[in-house]
Amino acid sequence: MLRPFGRADLAPFADLNAHPAVVESLGSCPTRAESDALVARYAAEMEIEGWGLWAVEVIGGAPFIGVVGLHRVNPSLPSAPAVEVGWRLHPDQWGHGYATEAAAAALAFGFTEAGLDEIVAFTTTRNLRSQAVMTRLGMERDLDADFEHPSLPEGSPLRRHVLYRARPGAAPSL
Repeated sequence: MLRPFGRADLAPFADLNAHPAVVESLGSCPTRAESDALVARYAAEMEIEGWGLWAVEVIGGAPFIGVVGLHRVNPSLPSAPAVEVGWRLHPDQWGHGYATEAAAAALAFGFTEAGLDEIVAFTTTRNLRSQAVMTRLGMERDLDADFEHPSLPEGSPLRRHVLYRARPGAAPSL
């Protein structure tokens, strides 16, 4: 289930952001205050746009396993202006299809309810798991749009990013 964040999600979200397997792809670990500020930004975007990044809950199971949804791309990135579909799930929940299922729902919402004509996704070249999700979502790699992430230092093995695109009618393989 995709739902707005609640106060009870703040601590598990901070724990998720600090998990070594998650930090491995992000390059850094936000402080608890920075993590809480992310949630506040997600809520503000949800208020403005009517969509955003939602908390993910497994019905009948874990009350919080991560975050999935839509987000406006940071204007400093080469793919801006754009809307991205993104996800960050606890590693204990990897391999169950939750990222693909939730991201497919976010894409469907973006194309139908929000009326978007394109949604992008990007990750470091090393994050093959996320790239596999992008492929399962029916997104297509745009080789010409791969980029060096400006917020990561020169020489970082995480700096090079791949970019995928989806348009209405992209067929996820769930």
